[in-house]
Amino acid sequence: MNSVKSGVTVATTKAEKVKNAKPLRDAQATQAVILAAAEVEFAQNGFTAARTEAIAAKTGVAKSMIYYYFKDKEGLYRAVLERSHADLLQTAQNLELEQLSPEVALEKFLRALLDCVSRNPRLPTIMFFEAVQNQGKYYKNSRSPSIDTVLIRILERGVTTGVFRSLDPFQSAINIMGTCLFYFIGTGNIQQFPQGKRLLSQSMLEQHSQEAIALILAGVRKVGLEKIEEMSFFISPMQEIK
Repeated sequence: MNSVKSGVTVATTKAEKVKNAKPLRDAQATQAVILAAAEVEFAQNGFTAARTEAIAAKTGVAKSMIYYYFKDKEGLYRAVLERSHADLLQTAQNLELEQLSPEVALEKFLRALLDCVSRNPRLPTIMFFEAVQNQGKYYKNSRSPSIDTVLIRILERGVTTGVFRSLDPFQSAINIMGTCLFYFIGTGNIQQFPQGKRLLSQSMLEQHSQEAIALILAGVRKVGLEKIEEMSFFISPMQEIK
């Protein structure tokens, strides 16, 4: 009799877990749909001009549900920022960049950054609007600065160990981010020049990644600077003769 009761109890517990899991899955799915639509809206209009009504219309989710899950537009915006950077931060942690040489660490970081942005090309535009409209108000409280810090530390380590030329890690990090991300921010303008080229196609994104990484690595390497100095040494006497 006890075994029968025990079996019934186990079955009841499993049924309750399944019953409770379904609303949780539904809630997570609804939030994911809202965040995806919000990402599009914020990329098109920035935080200031984005409208929760437009997000609700795109998703078919009631505006009240958006407020239920995210409290207000600001809460939704913060959630979008967090979600958009989570992929890159997790990848950077898994790579264990501090265990690698500075040059290898920089290359792997750049590849992870460009892969992440290629999968989510709206992210740079959202961050552009964040800088222009909000002066970094939400940026500073998001996990975005952590990504910049990872890059700066790699550059600092490269300079300290003598692998990279003498450079300012902070300024260089800004220039590196610009090299990687402007492609996505300026797509609307850039696409007017090479007619027929789809800038966000897989082949063009891969080409951009390769070119950006090669340019950045060449720019930070100490060897590249030494060669330039050697060339200037031989050119200077020729100029003096003339």
